[in-house]
Amino acid sequence: MPDTENFTNAASIFAQLGDGTRLRILWLLCHSRECVSNIAAALSLSKAVVSHHLQLLRRSNLVISERIGQEIHYSLADTREAELLHRTIDALFE
Repeated sequence: MPDTENFTNAASIFAQLGDGTRLRILWLLCHSRECVSNIAAALSLSKAVVSHHLQLLRRSNLVISERIGQEIHYSLADTREAELLHRTIDALFE
């Protein structure tokens, strides 16, 4: 049986999917690299709301950020968990 830490990490990832806004952000980042402004515009949300959700997704190691000029761009992390979520999200919405 996996150790307790593995189950805690898995629960954290599943918690990210329990929020519709984070699921929408993940879907968008599965298909493109975007800055907060573009994500906010695409989802009709404020930049503050998007930033809050991105922070939670970063803490769960599902998204990464990269500074390009004055903007910070976000994309799906290159992890096994993020790849699994990408496949799951694509399957759910095909």
